[in-house]
Amino acid sequence: MELKTARLTLLIDPNKKAAFERLCAQQDRTPSQVVRQLIRDYLAEHEVSYVASGASASGPAPPPRHAVGAKRSARKAAPKPPPRGRSRKA
Repeated sequence: MELKTARLTLLIDPNKKAAFERLCAQQDRTPSQVVRQLIRDYLAEHEVSYVASGASASGPAPPPRHAVGAKRSARKAAPKPPPRGRSRKA
């Protein structure tokens, strides 16, 4: 699974885009999932190799994406310490 992402922006006919989005919805897939698969297939067809981000030719596999998100959520849920500085006396 790729861990890093990069944005690919393209222009497409609005009617073609709408038809593509409808087809993706019927297949219970997002347009991004379909485009990523099309790119992987195109690279394979032309025998272009690459290493997916987060993958390593040697060494352990990266942690599952859900585990990374769980750690992030736990950090956000932790209470914040009181602010430092002078306290005002009334």
